[in-house]
Amino acid sequence: MLEPRALHPGAWWVWALALAVVASRTTNPLLLALVIAVAGFVVVSRRGDAPWALAFRVYAWVAAVIVVSRVLFRILIGGEDGGHVLFTLPTIPLPAAAAGIELLGPTSAEELLGGFYDGLRLATIVLCVGAANALANPKRLLKAVPGALAEVSTAVTVALSVAPQLVESVQRVRRARRLRAARGRGVKGVFVPVLADAMDRSLLLAAAMDSRGYGRRGHLAVRVRVLIAACVLGGLVGVAVGVYGVLDGSAGWLGVPMLVAGLVVASIGFVLGGRRIRRTAYRPDPWRLPETLVVLCGVVSAGLVLAVSPASLVTSVSPLAWPTLPVLPAVAVLLAVVPAWVAPRPVAVVA
Repeated sequence: MLEPRALHPGAWWVWALALAVVASRTTNPLLLALVIAVAGFVVVSRRGDAPWALAFRVYAWVAAVIVVSRVLFRILIGGEDGGHVLFTLPTIPLPAAAAGIELLGPTSAEELLGGFYDGLRLATIVLCVGAANALANPKRLLKAVPGALAEVSTAVTVALSVAPQLVESVQRVRRARRLRAARGRGVKGVFVPVLADAMDRSLLLAAAMDSRGYGRRGHLAVRVRVLIAACVLGGLVGVAVGVYGVLDGSAGWLGVPMLVAGLVVASIGFVLGGRRIRRTAYRPDPWRLPETLVVLCGVVSAGLVLAVSPASLVTSVSPLAWPTLPVLPAVAVLLAVVPAWVAPRPVAVVA
């Protein structure tokens, strides 16, 4: 049995992003529901008692709002897209400048299903990010990033910790109000104390980062700095173009060759840029066999789905067709549930 410990946050983020890639490739509601079930099961099995572990519920509400919003938007703007009209609403006339756009009017089943599938795909991606936030401590990511990305990683880490901290603040405010037998709700009851707590946390975080030397750099020549910036920016642009080419199924140099070239150039920039920052890590997070297994489960799952023909991952809405569950993508998604057993349990926080 594995000894309880916190898994490396980078492993959880790679696993979650791999699931997000799987979700971005399909509009099949059965596959998307399977991805949501896998992410939720792993979160329930391996999340700890820390405040950020409770943020998954907030992401679930955001995902539900996304699905409902996409469906309502298709009703509001979209027009009839198919022959199966379900209901007809009064049309709102628009000025001549908005010719070609119709508000309300007839709504078809194809229209609603198209909005539901698109919203479910985006909601699943959001839930995958929420799973990473619930499983990994965002502050510990600062220890694992390259020195060249110290400033960027600090900003990203602070941004990712907003939702968990808001959940913690709301819980703390509600607990304090129950102890004081307060009955008021709304803006004065919860929003104002949470906003004040967020401001206090921001000031404390800024003071702590300043005292620990964040933003201080070693001396480098101007030419070296220009070379580092060019390598990092050029490499990241190449990675973005390569990822787009891979996900879009483009052949030629826009796909895998551009992705590999971008990774190589960016890695050179990271190595050179790491020389300008001298830092030490207190009790760095180890990378052991469970971390490797978690990453492999996510990467292999995404790789199998990317290898499947895109046509088999799309559910047709025109003409209408019942969604079917393809075997290989389903097995690939189920492979991502293995971290629920191979990852160690987090250390329980004793109150």
